[in-house]
Amino acid sequence: MSKLAEFKALEAQLAAQLKQLDALKNDGELKREIEFEQKLSKLMVDYGVSLRDIISLLDPQAGRTTAAPAARGQRRQRQVKLYKHPETGEVVETKGGNHKILKAWKKKHGAIIVEGWLQ
Repeated sequence: MSKLAEFKALEAQLAAQLKQLDALKNDGELKREIEFEQKLSKLMVDYGVSLRDIISLLDPQAGRTTAAPAARGQRRQRQVKLYKHPETGEVVETKGGNHKILKAWKKKHGAIIVEGWLQ
């Protein structure tokens, strides 16, 4: 992509984001949330209470939802990804990128294109 095309694309994105920002600024629900947050922060300062204290006051069971703390160093399970070849309809389910068919597809069609097949 040329510098000019990149500039125009970024300029269009910026204009769209500014339009969204203006819409949010005029949103009554957002104004109410901001007002609530400001009042809550002022009350927290006035009474010397932290957010953790408020949460424990409103929901005493919030801190006790986990039965045992996770062991240090454990990683979360990888999510299963589903790739569907648009031409053949072949489906590959994998938790990582080290799948034989997936590697072959990436070699043949390119990694970016194959990532587009993610369901």
